[in-house]
Amino acid sequence: MDADRQLPGPGEIFLDHVAHFIADRDAAAKALARAGFAPTPISIQTDGGKLTGTGNVTAMMTRGYVEVLFKTADTPLGQELDRALARYSGVHLIAFSVADARRESERLRTAGFKTAPLVELRRPVATETGNAEAAFTVARVEAGQMAEGRIQLLTHHTESAVWQPRWLTHPNGAKALLDVLVAVPNVDEAAARYSRFTNRGVIASRLGRTIVLNRGAVHLTGSTTFTRLVPGHPIPTLPFIGVYSLRTDSMTATANLLRANGVTFEQRDRMLFARFPQALGAGAWIFVERAEDLPWRA
Repeated sequence: MDADRQLPGPGEIFLDHVAHFIADRDAAAKALARAGFAPTPISIQTDGGKLTGTGNVTAMMTRGYVEVLFKTADTPLGQELDRALARYSGVHLIAFSVADARRESERLRTAGFKTAPLVELRRPVATETGNAEAAFTVARVEAGQMAEGRIQLLTHHTESAVWQPRWLTHPNGAKALLDVLVAVPNVDEAAARYSRFTNRGVIASRLGRTIVLNRGAVHLTGSTTFTRLVPGHPIPTLPFIGVYSLRTDSMTATANLLRANGVTFEQRDRMLFARFPQALGAGAWIFVERAEDLPWRA
């Protein structure tokens, strides 16, 4: 059973958010809205008052969120985004939340990862009563340590500024980020690496390997199984963070909204598969009413 809290306690790890790397921020925000999300205003990220090189638009949910990242400056992070886009436009970031990112960074180093310096990330946010600042401590590993993309740990310091009640209701009914599905060239290698990264065990099944967290999960699978699980959604290259799942209160209401807005989808086995609009890149959403309806959670 997933923890029913926004932020983790000591020793816990949650799937916090995933991020699309995109070229056109305005088109991506419109695509989120077309798919039935209520996107937040554009925000530019800084570290110690300096541009990090990226800005974002988010879709905040009762549990977790979805982020769209775009380039704002020619910094190392901005250049990383460029390199990711050269592979494919779509999801290139998985972020896990922890209670103490500094301590977790030390654990990653002990576990054999080459870690990058901690980042004290800041971004301005407007509230209903004025302006505020969202603050995070982010623990990252050096480029290439996690081949799938920017896989990171973070600690939130400003929950109320990030998860404002006015942004948590979405026309498509999305309530929570559940799991992320990644196609990889070597499932066993990737599973061992994610197990070290998250400090969690691996569950094996005929569909691949699952890393179950205190809230959420990462499912790793090969290209053949990925294609069977998510038909009609081609893999541009491996590895590929191709799908993430969201909980909705009503599959019928979600389907009606997507149909009305011209978003392609299909329903199968208590799941609704919807391809990302082109502006959000390659990949798809899986909407379910219960996490247990996902085949790797069964």
